[in-house]
Amino acid sequence: MTQTLLITRCLPDSIVATAREHFDVSYRDQTNVMSVDEMVAALREYDLILPTLGDQFSAEVFEAVEAPRCKLLANFGVGYNHINVDAARAKGIAVTNTPGAVTDATADTALTLMLMTCRRAGEGERMVRAGQWDGWHPTQMLGLHMSGKTLGVVGMGRIGKAIAHRGHFGFGMKIVFHNRSQVADPGMPATQLGSLAEVMAASDVVVVAVPAMPATHHLINAEALAAMKPTAHLVNIARGDIVDEAALIKALQEGQIAGAGLDVYEFEPKVPQALIDMDNVTLLPHLGTAALEVRTNMGEMALDNLMAFTAGKPLPNAV
Repeated sequence: MTQTLLITRCLPDSIVATAREHFDVSYRDQTNVMSVDEMVAALREYDLILPTLGDQFSAEVFEAVEAPRCKLLANFGVGYNHINVDAARAKGIAVTNTPGAVTDATADTALTLMLMTCRRAGEGERMVRAGQWDGWHPTQMLGLHMSGKTLGVVGMGRIGKAIAHRGHFGFGMKIVFHNRSQVADPGMPATQLGSLAEVMAASDVVVVAVPAMPATHHLINAEALAAMKPTAHLVNIARGDIVDEAALIKALQEGQIAGAGLDVYEFEPKVPQALIDMDNVTLLPHLGTAALEVRTNMGEMALDNLMAFTAGKPLPNAV
């Protein structure tokens, strides 16, 4: 008997078509996140669910379903902090994600933000669009020259290594990094420092690339930001709640750091007006993997997880 699958959000057409070949698909052809009632109903009514960022499968959602029909949440995306994995397992529900598909695209976005904030590209574009540019002169909009500077990577996993590779081999940057465990082979000349504070203090640009979990909530707090150079820039392409947004706003307003580039936000999609108002902050609408090729690869990986599960095979990307 064909298993029922709920796809919770708009996905590339090719992924939906392939899913329909293998499953009895219900397609929630929407861009908004699921409500609590929708998630509770989905756990009761479907064998499999393909959710994504923003579908908050919290402990309360799982507790509301005594005996869920659903046995797998095949998350579309590498980050899964919107799913309470322990609560899912307690109900007999497996969880998977799509890690490998997003690495290069997310690293490219990190470099985009690094360049935009260091070279004041967003500010400059707004100036031109507003008709306020009065021509080139030698001291206009001087920013930070990235080449040869020190890049600090917080989290040296797949994405962190890809960012460091681009920084070192593309811009001749010196790489220092912080990681919870020892990294035996970072894949390039790079130095693992003993503490987060040391990395923050040593770096001209800091990129946050750790996964979101209780241990990394507000990892980048007021203390960490205070360790940075006043000429340094912070970039976050991981998850918004890894950075204490209020502390970041204060650090920027008081000139503790020179600027920030953000693709994610603590209370996404809400972006504080204070960040919007600051010219030294580059803001992107969570574009990390926003390329059709990448989103298609993510969907294919999610389908691989679903098909392995229904065939009784080991899950390729269990979390």
